Amino acid sequence: MNSPPVAIAPEATAREAAVRMEEDAVGAVLVTEDGMLRGIVTDRDLAVRALAGDRDPNGTTVRELMSAPVTTVEVTDDVDTVYHRFRKSPIRRLPVLDGDQLVGVLSLDDLLMDVFQRMADLLGPVAWSVLREPPAEVGMPCDWRD
Repeated sequence: MNSPPVAIAPEATAREAAVRMEEDAVGAVLVTEDGMLRGIVTDRDLAVRALAGDRDPNGTTVRELMSAPVTTVEVTDDVDTVYHRFRKSPIRRLPVLDGDQLVGVLSLDDLLMDVFQRMADLLGPVAWSVLREPPAEVGMPCDWRD
């Protein structure tokens, strides 16, 4: 999870959102108002809804571009719940809430890194045992046409 989350006000402009994404090296900003999550604006939203829609980036607010309501997870949710939310929706980022408090953002990439780490943890001992023992003598590979 990336924490703290990058948030912006609904009245901010599309350009301000893009600058914020660039400064914080993120692909999305959460739209908050009075401490409450109102929506999410992604780099794709900026490209498709603003630029391709020929909207003025200085005159278009994130409120006009944001996706709402936002699919979220609770900080207490287990990894199976998170995987299920990603599978049910065509989304790549899930804001993480602790009650009403926004505490972070979990991305699909974060889960992929978790999967890769778990695979490495499982395969590591096997790989070391193979490296300690020379592989069995193997004949020439057979040709499927034989």
